[in-house]
Amino acid sequence: MPTPFRILGIETSCDETAAAVVDGGSTIVSSIVSSQIDLHARFGGVVPELAGRAHVELLTPVLDEALAGSGSDASGRGIGAVAVTYGPGLIGSLLVGVAEAKALSLAWGVPLIGVNHLEAHLIASMLEQPDLGWPLVVLLVSGGHTLLVAVTDPGRYGLLGGTVDDAAGEAFDKVSRFLGLGYPGGPAIDRVADTGDPTAFSFPRSLPGHGLDFSFSGLKTSVVNTVRKHPEAKTADVAASFRQAVVDVLVTRTRQAAVEVGARAICLAGGVAANSLLRRRTEELASDLGIGAFLPSRALCTDNAAMVAAAGWWRLELGVPSPMDLGVDPNLRLVSTA
Repeated sequence: MPTPFRILGIETSCDETAAAVVDGGSTIVSSIVSSQIDLHARFGGVVPELAGRAHVELLTPVLDEALAGSGSDASGRGIGAVAVTYGPGLIGSLLVGVAEAKALSLAWGVPLIGVNHLEAHLIASMLEQPDLGWPLVVLLVSGGHTLLVAVTDPGRYGLLGGTVDDAAGEAFDKVSRFLGLGYPGGPAIDRVADTGDPTAFSFPRSLPGHGLDFSFSGLKTSVVNTVRKHPEAKTADVAASFRQAVVDVLVTRTRQAAVEVGARAICLAGGVAANSLLRRRTEELASDLGIGAFLPSRALCTDNAAMVAAAGWWRLELGVPSPMDLGVDPNLRLVSTA
């Protein structure tokens, strides 16, 4: 089967309702994202049932806008396949996207492609810089995942390390909630930390074992204990010191990984990749190692459907369309293929 040139992507794994059309796995024709941040902010985090209901209401208008922006319409004119996130994520949210993707695949008579959300983040960098050079080390940091991945080609990757407890984004959200800074925690702490002293508190830098794994649970607990012991502490100083500790751990492990695999470039991916200090430190690391660094735009750091469509294109290039009985997998893992 020849690979379709233009693919519609659908993303509903968590609290972003998104649809996009991508040409050839690398050119974004249209990309629409409807955020639910305001809906969940008062709860301090994503409420799964509310997220699922919101996807039901938002997906059709988001799809209509993405298709119209690509010169297509409800008939699917010019669309060669439909790619959709089927995991990991919230089960109710995933079901909404997969059900819609199946309906469109059947109605338009085009292949259905189930996409691993984590693999989509790995592909996101290629949408803005297709020729990055191989191998790459990708630091994927989001609310639910902190991973180091060696990518030897699109669709071929090896898992180097991951978190043994809290993900970096999860730690940001919990600390932000404790400090009363709001949700989502990453941007909230980033803003406040810019006005604080990163040396005010010496929080732990946990590097478990001798591999490339991460741990942030102890750091989060240390922040809580420190603030309780020093209630007079300035919130900006606590935020700056916490952010510094998280980034130190991420950069230390990324350096190890890049040297270990002989990487030609380092890429960031996931929502935490928008963190201003992490972006600066990653550029400095790459310069120090004499290799490239690619920092995706903030629009491609957070959940979006363009990366899903691009990952679907590469999946189809490898000859792996999905069956119509595709289910969702909220605990789907990233499995090494290299």
